[in-house]
Amino acid sequence: MLIKGTKFQIKVWKYLLKIPKGSVKSYKQVARGINRPNSARAVANACGKNPYSPKVPCHRVIRSDGKLGGYSAPGGTKTKKKLLKKEGFLL
Repeated sequence: MLIKGTKFQIKVWKYLLKIPKGSVKSYKQVARGINRPNSARAVANACGKNPYSPKVPCHRVIRSDGKLGGYSAPGGTKTKKKLLKKEGFLL
């Protein structure tokens, strides 16, 4: 899969591909995972600009407080919830 975006976005999106079905990470955990620990907001922004969803699973990234956060793909958070449920993640 050829991914086009900024270097930072590509780094985030490639990391998202490593999150297994049925599990989630917080934006902060993703930021740490790409060695940019202070970039949680930038990670959220990269997720919001992900044109490859759901193949690049930004729906598996949630807020640190356990809430869903946003989802920019069609259907918004309703779709995010549905995708997570389908993968076996209990909300």
